[in-house]
Amino acid sequence: MKYLCNPINIEYKYQFIDMRGQRIIAREAADPSMILFKGKYYLFPSMTAGFLTSDHLVEWEFHPLKGIPIYDYAPDVRVIGEYIYFSASKKDANCSFYRSKDPINGEFEEIAGTFPFWDPNLFVDDDGRIYFYWGCSSETPIYGVELNADNMRPKGNPIELIFSNEKIHGFERSGENHISPKSPEEAEEIIKSYKMNNPDLSDEMLTAIRKYYSFSPFIEGAWMDKHNGKYYLQYSCPGTEYNVYADGVYISDNPLGPFTLAKNNPYSYKPGGFIPGAGHGSTMEDKFGNLWHTSTMRISMNHPFERRMGIWPAGFDTDGELFCNQRYGDWPLRVEQQKVDPWENPEWMLLSYGKTANASSFENGKDPSHAVDENIQTWWKAASNTPGEWIEVDLKHICDVHAVQINFADDKLDVPLPEGAVLQGVGHQTRYIDERKQDTRWILEGSLDGKEYFVLEDKSNVNTDLPHDLVVREDGVNARYIRCKVLQLPYDQIACISGLRVFGIGKGELPEKATGIHTELVTELDLLVRWDKDDAVGHNVLWGFAPDKLYHSYMVFGRHEVTIGALIKDQPVYVRVDTFNEKGINEGEVLKAVSVEIPVK
Repeated sequence: MKYLCNPINIEYKYQFIDMRGQRIIAREAADPSMILFKGKYYLFPSMTAGFLTSDHLVEWEFHPLKGIPIYDYAPDVRVIGEYIYFSASKKDANCSFYRSKDPINGEFEEIAGTFPFWDPNLFVDDDGRIYFYWGCSSETPIYGVELNADNMRPKGNPIELIFSNEKIHGFERSGENHISPKSPEEAEEIIKSYKMNNPDLSDEMLTAIRKYYSFSPFIEGAWMDKHNGKYYLQYSCPGTEYNVYADGVYISDNPLGPFTLAKNNPYSYKPGGFIPGAGHGSTMEDKFGNLWHTSTMRISMNHPFERRMGIWPAGFDTDGELFCNQRYGDWPLRVEQQKVDPWENPEWMLLSYGKTANASSFENGKDPSHAVDENIQTWWKAASNTPGEWIEVDLKHICDVHAVQINFADDKLDVPLPEGAVLQGVGHQTRYIDERKQDTRWILEGSLDGKEYFVLEDKSNVNTDLPHDLVVREDGVNARYIRCKVLQLPYDQIACISGLRVFGIGKGELPEKATGIHTELVTELDLLVRWDKDDAVGHNVLWGFAPDKLYHSYMVFGRHEVTIGALIKDQPVYVRVDTFNEKGINEGEVLKAVSVEIPVK
């Protein structure tokens, strides 16, 4: 059996970025286009200098791209006949299309420049007619036009299809948890995280970041699908650096509209958990008729565009609503090679949250507890880059361990630009994608007593660089202690781990159901949900526009309330609060959200 655990486990390339004279180094991969072509899955992300292929959506093989613009953002790929068609973003020059019958072994043929666009998406209708969608702005809409198949040029003038409407669509509002920084004071609070990791940021750079965080929502990342004669125009909002980056969807009877907002919105939305974000992606049907959605996830600590990618089960319900299951969207997911239930609960539970963690050494303020707090924006950092620095999690008792995800972080890297590197222009920045092969080597061990250890996985001699690696033991292993020894990292950097996440089955009973649930419509777009404190490891707050369509979720730890800022004005809201612990999940009762006074506790 194959398992994936988001963020997906691929080689995320390092970027050397010059932002108005400020040098920043961070990994990035985002804006993924995923397709099925000649029996193989292809994944084209931004800023990877290549693409990836897989036979089963779990293990991905990297292939470099040559002869096409790898520094242009948001690559789009579609299958047209025997070809994969590729395009990417450039606002200040005509963009070309490229096509290939064999992207792995062959070359791409250029279809010379047509017109400037950003965040492109091709769509081929059942009758063979080709349509094109694009747009990425806080001011302009998503556009659409029909193309001539012979030269990929527009047949007519662009049509305005989707505009932002943040006064009606709560999920389109910018800011962390949709709280937009409208004042310098609020913006200052948000950029503190950047200052902590980059204390030498220039005044010019800080001013630019403050302005960036005061923008109206970006409407971008178009992707079109057709289902049962209806056209589903997907788009992303409000900004990639926020935990609420999401994909919404409009529906029409025609490929160029007019479009109506679907009832289930945003259909891809993951504001909580270990790594949040689920915007600007693509939707694909696999070999077995299952629908999958892939999109961008957020770290945004070393750089606003420090990003990863996730893949989730998706589908259309009987009423034609497009949905995506992200309830446990960064836990191990079984990927079967057959038709599956997209709403199946996870097999294994989280065992490591809040547990005692120890390490060989650590830097002040970055102690090992940060590797078990279910927050990718915090991490353990060793005191040196000496090979063999280690971190260990004590699960408190012997557990049936089935999976361990090791998430490496980057912390204020100071690495010289590779010899001969040439910075390329991308918007107001210049950058260099380091295509050199890097190595990440480690040994993962388990122990029953903390004295004698056995090897769970040895990657001390494996030439790979997978910063979010997943070790699976499908039959389970008895262990109380899980320890990772770090032997080598890219650029010989100091070991940093943001998540040593252990999954399996623990002891005890299922948690009690959530009690004392109260709701308050704080505004027409914001819903506060509160419940009694309990002993559960965490809670999943589900909601939707109908009691049987609770397609949205917000996972929280160490809290007994959450504010949902993704409501649509005048749309009914139904809520369910699920509890979970190391033994399993206890689903709550479905309630219609009403405005009530919440007692102070």
